[in-house]
Amino acid sequence: MNAPLDSRQLHAFSILARTGSFTQTARELFLTQSAVSHSMKSLETDVGCRLLDRVGKKVSLTQAGEQLLVHAERVLEEMSLARAGLERLGKWGTGRLRIVAPAALCAYLLPNVLREFKDSFPQSLISVEVADSAVAVGMIEANRADLALTLEHKSEDRLRFAPLFSDELIFIASPSHPWARAGSVPAAEIPRQSMVIYGKHSLTWRIVDTHFRSEGVTLNSVIEMGSFEALKELVKINLGVGIIAPWVAESELREGSLVALPLGLRSARRDWGALHWRARRLTLAEETFLGLCRTASARLLRAESVIGVRRP
Repeated sequence: MNAPLDSRQLHAFSILARTGSFTQTARELFLTQSAVSHSMKSLETDVGCRLLDRVGKKVSLTQAGEQLLVHAERVLEEMSLARAGLERLGKWGTGRLRIVAPAALCAYLLPNVLREFKDSFPQSLISVEVADSAVAVGMIEANRADLALTLEHKSEDRLRFAPLFSDELIFIASPSHPWARAGSVPAAEIPRQSMVIYGKHSLTWRIVDTHFRSEGVTLNSVIEMGSFEALKELVKINLGVGIIAPWVAESELREGSLVALPLGLRSARRDWGALHWRARRLTLAEETFLGLCRTASARLLRAESVIGVRRP
């Protein structure tokens, strides 16, 4: 593979082709005439052919020079476009932000975050992809996302987990369910109860399964749903008891169409955060986005504390 040509020599060559004068070219480049002449000789040596015809003080292109000029102008134009694009990225409010997050955060956290983010960065291009934690990690590693909002779990050392907030998983039940009427959950009845969950292959399910196994309880009947809205509707009509974070069902718990109950004497907590490359410094836009996520999650958790969960 041939070595690339020197961009400074190509720049001088294109100006010389336009002006036809070493003197004028030197003036535009703030160089001496001898420096320009030396640069052109080096370029001719590099390409292995004569590019310029020198007749007195005038300079014209050879056939090889004309061919090189076509390529040189194309290269210089691309370099100019690249510089302009990078300058735009350096200006306030411009750039790109690629987020990957699970469905719950996309539905209940990100709308307010993105609205406020766009106020500060109106020119920023934002993309959000819905994916569970395992997929999100792969997207960061494949450079398909800048930030992955995910539950904390073991990841490679080259990725950094920036904590955002913690929450607690609870049972939700219809007000007519025996557990809701009694205000408590008999541990002996949990294995016989149909559980409605979102994402049986998710990290959340792993947390739930580990929690109940540590309590010596096996969940024998599990209904997996593909949306949180569908999950809540099944619970409302008493087809099962849901396992969910309170902020996902905040409005239903407030209005009383669902009732919150603890998973047991011990809580099952989750830690949320953002994954990104450890070696890469976060941009101002990314730092701002994470700050807005922390603020928005604090509002969710305050609302959750108002609802409350009665413990035995």
